Amino acid sequence: MARGWESKSVEAQIDEKAKSRHSATLEPMPDPGRLELIRRRESIRLSRTRVVREISATQNPRYRALMEKALADLDAQLATLVD
Repeated sequence: MARGWESKSVEAQIDEKAKSRHSATLEPMPDPGRLELIRRRESIRLSRTRVVREISATQNPRYRALMEKALADLDAQLATLVD
């Protein structure tokens, strides 16, 4: 019995996923130090995004000044993290 078009498409998708999974395992993993650097940088970027959002939402000048100092500190930390 002939297979339908959908089943061939599904089979092709499964084969493609298996190939991509196999090729992904062949790529070398970055060293632990590099992974930690990436995690730290992403954490600082997320904190920076939150602070920028809070600066734009606040109406209290004292809190705005505090958040601007925090933003400057986060920018300084990002500048020190070099690839």
